[in-house]
Amino acid sequence: MLRRPTLIGLVAERTQNIRVGSGGIMLPNHAPLVIAEQFGTLESLFPGRIDLGLGRAPGTDGRTAQALRRSDSNDFPAMVEELRSYFTPERTGQRPQVQAIRARGQDPLVWLLGSSDFSAGQAAQLGLPFSFAGHFSPGFTFPAIDTYRKNFQPSEVLSEPYVKLGLNLAVADTDRGAQLQFSSTEQHFLALGRGRPVEIQPPRDMTQQEAQSVHSSVSGAVVGSPTTVREQLKGLLDTTDIDEIMFTSYIYEHEDRLKSYELLKEVIDGKQHPQP
Repeated sequence: MLRRPTLIGLVAERTQNIRVGSGGIMLPNHAPLVIAEQFGTLESLFPGRIDLGLGRAPGTDGRTAQALRRSDSNDFPAMVEELRSYFTPERTGQRPQVQAIRARGQDPLVWLLGSSDFSAGQAAQLGLPFSFAGHFSPGFTFPAIDTYRKNFQPSEVLSEPYVKLGLNLAVADTDRGAQLQFSSTEQHFLALGRGRPVEIQPPRDMTQQEAQSVHSSVSGAVVGSPTTVREQLKGLLDTTDIDEIMFTSYIYEHEDRLKSYELLKEVIDGKQHPQP
């Protein structure tokens, strides 16, 4: 999923069948009216292919949030309700409201995103699909998914719960090669923990202390050779009630990142690989 509506439109224009969407729009940073107009326009151009993923965290530092002219409101449920209302056709006798251009009558699929059980509970209450950020909050994965499934209320959108899980990924020909590539992800979280975020760094051997300090942020990642990854995914699907997985990679070299996804596809397609 892509964050920027411009890129979403570009990808949708150059493809024919895949769904394209935001992962996600941090709604407190934006006016719901503006988001409704952007995604209503996208849905009108690419009907049935646009997903609108919404998160409630600022997703940035205080100065950037101020530059975004972020709303002072922390009432995320009310902002979600307002945003969705712009897509709903007006009923006879209903008091006229502000019009979001190109949004009225459009129906992009709204997801709620979360890294705890707050959005899980709201997604359940509204009967919306839920996507959990296991790629940076793995410790809350099971509680959040459990909260969502136990409290789900059927809606016009979904008759039963639907869960997506985000995971970090690094697949290479060997376990050692994959772990080395994954060190770029570990460095990313190490820098965040120190309050000094950096661009994606070249792979390197991590010290034991460094690896331990980021373990809670990267545990649950899918890392290894195709054979190892196949077993990891089987174990995950056997123990976690999820419907879809979204992978993300902080692999430094673009060619290595592409190969990682190609190897993952071969795993999913059932292609056999020799033991590394």
